[in-house]
This record gives sequence, structure tokens and C-alpha cells, in this order.
Amino acid sequence: MTAKVTVSRRTLLKGLGVSIALPMLEAMAPATASAASEAARTAPKRLAFLYVPNGVHMADWTPASVGANVALPRTLEPLAPFRDELMVLSGLTCDKARPHGDGPGDHARAMAAYLTGAQPRKTNGADLRAGVSADQVAAQGVGRATRFPSLEIGCEGGRQAGNCDSGYSCAYSSNLAWRSPTTPLPKEVNPRLVFDRLFGSANRRETDQNRARREQYNQSILDFASEDATQLMNRLGANDQRRMDEYLTSLREIERRLNQSAPVVPAANGMRRPSGTPADYGQHIRLMGDLLALAFQADLTRVATFVFANEGSNRNYRLIDVPDGHHDLSHHGGNRQKQAKIQRINRFHIEAFAHLLERLKRVREGDGTLLDNCMIVYGSGNGDGNRHNHDELPVLVAGKGGGTLRGNRHVRFPRNTPLCNLYVELLERMGCRVSSFGDSNGRLPNLA
Repeated sequence: MTAKVTVSRRTLLKGLGVSIALPMLEAMAPATASAASEAARTAPKRLAFLYVPNGVHMADWTPASVGANVALPRTLEPLAPFRDELMVLSGLTCDKARPHGDGPGDHARAMAAYLTGAQPRKTNGADLRAGVSADQVAAQGVGRATRFPSLEIGCEGGRQAGNCDSGYSCAYSSNLAWRSPTTPLPKEVNPRLVFDRLFGSANRRETDQNRARREQYNQSILDFASEDATQLMNRLGANDQRRMDEYLTSLREIERRLNQSAPVVPAANGMRRPSGTPADYGQHIRLMGDLLALAFQADLTRVATFVFANEGSNRNYRLIDVPDGHHDLSHHGGNRQKQAKIQRINRFHIEAFAHLLERLKRVREGDGTLLDNCMIVYGSGNGDGNRHNHDELPVLVAGKGGGTLRGNRHVRFPRNTPLCNLYVELLERMGCRVSSFGDSNGRLPNLA
């Protein structure tokens, strides 16, 4: 009888400047059947917050009825394949994004208060103050179990100083995550640097040397860890070999897309090498989603934030035949043509969200999928961008939270229910004991 092969959850495939974590394998389960079953039930939960700016066109967002099996409106139609893992939440409010005597600046306040539930200090100087964000509370609770306590990514860079919104610092409208009330966590917008951070070694010099060599000789990161990978694959059973092959194929495919999508610049040796962020926003946002999924799959982190664009962003969307700036369109004044364009932008973002969910659902983990063990919050700190309102926010929650969330529903809460009540529920599910958070005033019922 062949002895069961066991593999540590912390096993890495290593090489020069390479450190590749593994997905969840059967060989990582305890030796006994009962222990393996328990391990499957207690697979780690992951929590991510995805942010879109300028609110949405709510008429095409909100389902016409509440309860189960509701018809998804036009903007949310791309999420139909994930209906069983999806909740639409209505009635939630980010009160601290309201002025409360501070005058204009709704965009800056919307992002700064969205995950903190704290009123940002109105300043364009260095004396920033908001609050610790919900993702960082989760990172403090579970971050020691992973290589990276949290991951902060996005698709639009932003200044960390200066006046960006009616006397509010650019730091407020550019950062979603806050490590402390005075310290925002800037996001990484270059997918190549995210890739290197996730799969490079702890030795930065080795990682840089590895990247330069890969670019010069058109090699994959897997070429540098091929010996470790071959030795491991030879020890694994058929199911684990299949999972490893799917994982490594995904990793190689992302590398290929990184090389194809990024602009190129002349290198010192006369060759040309990829650098910077992709010119195509659609490719950029999907690459970042794929990197987030890989980070969750390999248990490199269990907490992440992903900002599709900064609050108040006036990015154009020519790739979907909307040449107008997003922020300009959000001040539609009731113009139906502008509202139709906003809806197309909203749906484009939802399609990118659906791409991430598909990627998570494709990965088998224990007796279910990676998406089953995730809690992905998607939303904005503005409701209707024309009104600059911070109640009736567009909020979605995808994933089953390890069996603690029940999807296929539209749930409406009483008006002015704090958004932070949702965060209390999710943090509890992550194992963080919190009686309150931000401006919460209780629990959020009817999620399970």
C-alpha cells in the first residue's frame, strides 16, 4: 500500500528570484478521512472590496422586487451565471461621506469614508485623518497566516498630496485602504509589479535580476522553478496533478498577457521590454482581477482591495464607444443620453466583476469552489453621481463566505442603515471579533 503523500500548505516552488506558492491540494489535507473532511469545511475565507467611482445609474441597477429569484436589471445581467452566489443589497448608507458642515467634496469623502465609516478631515495638507478601514481590521486579524496580510491594487494611479476635491487632499479620493486614521495604503496599479510581488522571492535583487533575464530571453517565471515543479508533480496524485497543471497554466497565461498588453520601452541592450500599465483599460482591469484570484487561490493573502478607478475619475470609455469623461457624464442633469452612457460604463464595470467571479468559481477548493469561500463586496460611496447622495448605495456581495452567506436574493434594508453594519457581519465571518465598526449601529440581518 502506497503511503499518502503530504505537502505543507506553505510549500513554495523556488528558483532565482522566484517564490511560487501552491493552490490548495488534496495532499495538504490531514491523513485521516474525518480530518480531511473537517479541513474542507474550514477552508480559509477570503474578503475583498471592489470600488467603482461616481455612483451608478440606479434605475438600471436596482431589481424591481425583493426576495429570492428576482430578475436582474440590465446593468447586472452579466452576473446571471453567479446568481446563486450573489446578493444585491439596497438601503445601505455611508453617512460619514455626507458634508456634516464641511461643504463640497462628496467624491473625496465618498472614497475616504466608504471602508472606514469615519468622517475625513477636510484638508489638502499633510494632516490627513479618516479611520482604519475594514480590510485592515481583517488583515490585522488573519494576515499573519499568509505571506501578505493584505493586497491593495487598482487601475488608476493618484497623487498622495494636493487639492483634488474642494479642499480635500488627493489622498482621500485615491486611496480605499487605511492602515491607521492618518496613514492611507496606496494601491499598486502596475500588474507586472503586482505579479513580481506575489511570485518573486524575498530578495528584491534576485527578483529584479530574474525579471531582467525573463524579459531578455522571453522566459517564464516557471522556467526558473521548473526543477521544483517537476519534483513536486511526480509526488502528487492524479487530482492534484490536474489542479497544479491548471494553476501553473493560469500563471503562465497571465505572464503572456502581461507581455502582450503592456507598452514597451527601449532597454539598455537595444532590445525592447514591456513596462508600465496596459494601454487598454479592459485588459488592465481583467489582468488585475486575475492576479487577485491567483493571490486568493495560492493563499498568498486573504484580504484585498481593488479600485477600478479613483473617486471623481473623469476617465473616458472609448473602448465601449463612450468618449465622454465618466465624472462629466455623472452630472447628467436628467439627460437620458448621458444616463444611457453611464449605464454602459456601469455594465462595463460589472462585466469586469463577472470576469473575476468566473475566475474564482473555476477553481476547485475542497468540496466546492474558491468563490464559495470568498466574500466579495462591490460598490461605490456615491449613489447617483448627479445627486452626490450617500444613501441608497449600489452594493453587491458575491460568494458564499464558507457557507455563511445565502445568495440569489435582493435584500432591502431600512433607509439609512449604516454600510458599516455589513462590515461587522463580514469581519465576524473572517474570525475578527468586533462588536462595532466605524459608524455601525448594530448587525445586518438576513444575510445567511
